Amino acid sequence: MTYNCTIEQEGDMFIVQFPDMPNIQTFGNTHEEALAMAQEALEGCLESDISRGLPVPPPASKEGYPVPVANHIALSLRLRELRGEQSQTDIARKLGLSYQSYQCLENPRKANPTVKTLERIARVYGRELSISM
Repeated sequence: MTYNCTIEQEGDMFIVQFPDMPNIQTFGNTHEEALAMAQEALEGCLESDISRGLPVPPPASKEGYPVPVANHIALSLRLRELRGEQSQTDIARKLGLSYQSYQCLENPRKANPTVKTLERIARVYGRELSISM
């Protein structure tokens, strides 16, 4: 999963913004530093928003530079998307997990699922587990 950012030079600074995430803005002294700061800012904001249960817009913008999202954050976002209007309790019950265990899966600061758990999640949602390297 990637979000795209724009980088504009203003004086001796490179300003980064995310069209899909208007609450994120950062900068760097060089273009490379700006991209590194972009990833840090994006992941920090996503972790915070997910942990607080705030809605997170999906990546849509194709302009600018792609900034990859860490797998643990992407997994949390994907689980929330798949769950839709179902409650965490309902999904936990279908997976044979406690509510607290499932809640941790949707929290990127706490999630650390096993492959077997990921396989069960895929089965519950009628999906195939795909691991690409």
